[in-house]
Amino acid sequence: MPHLESHLDPEVLTLLAIGEPVATPAEQDHLSTCPRCGGELSALSRTVVAGRSTVLLEDLESPPERVWSRISEELGFSGSTAISDAAAASEIDPAAETVRLEPADAGERAAAESGGAPAPARRRTGLLRGLFVLAASVAILGVAVGGWALTRQATVVELASAELAAFPDHPGAEGSAVVVERGDERVIEVTLDADVDPGSNREVWLITEDATSIVSLGMLEGQTGEFVVPADIDLREYVLVDVSDEPVDGDPAHSGDSIVRGALDFA
Repeated sequence: MPHLESHLDPEVLTLLAIGEPVATPAEQDHLSTCPRCGGELSALSRTVVAGRSTVLLEDLESPPERVWSRISEELGFSGSTAISDAAAASEIDPAAETVRLEPADAGERAAAESGGAPAPARRRTGLLRGLFVLAASVAILGVAVGGWALTRQATVVELASAELAAFPDHPGAEGSAVVVERGDERVIEVTLDADVDPGSNREVWLITEDATSIVSLGMLEGQTGEFVVPADIDLREYVLVDVSDEPVDGDPAHSGDSIVRGALDFA
């Protein structure tokens, strides 16, 4: 049996991925022993399988004009919009994976008139069909992944909350803190209602229950603010949420003047 000296043509791999039995015995033999061609076929096949698994979706997103232009150029069709015009006029059934398309190929006609052998019609038609299937699969996957990403970003899970009580020097002050998990981050949402010196800063802290360790989360601007909890902070250890009144003196340490403080209660 003859063996191939080079790798399989991408056209053959595309057709094999959508189930077209176009490989010659030599190509099949090469495919069974070549890791590169086998890997490319596996990747194409996974794309097609993913596309087929989503055929229940009602609406498919049409690939942009530039996709059809590139396909037209690769296949040598006359006119940059030949395949895009044909795509617009064709009917695609994702479940049956059929495409009715009749593009004009000036290259094949010229080859026939000059006595040259035209490209195999089966491969050319099958390649067009494969390109449409793969394009639809990629579009569907893009929509699915985008939807998953948006859903994941929108998912917010409350982990803990605290009512922040006033210290004696700040009577009437009150506040609250809520820890939520948003995507890959833990965020603490702090609200403070207090009369404080407008020339000072209000800083949010996490403190261990025995007050031996303290971490600053940042300055509270206005009455509400959100702060990302560092990944290495264990909130069951740093269980106290504190908002302090900090003078503008350049000292990063806690002033000792806490406005409100409260312990996190985990849901």
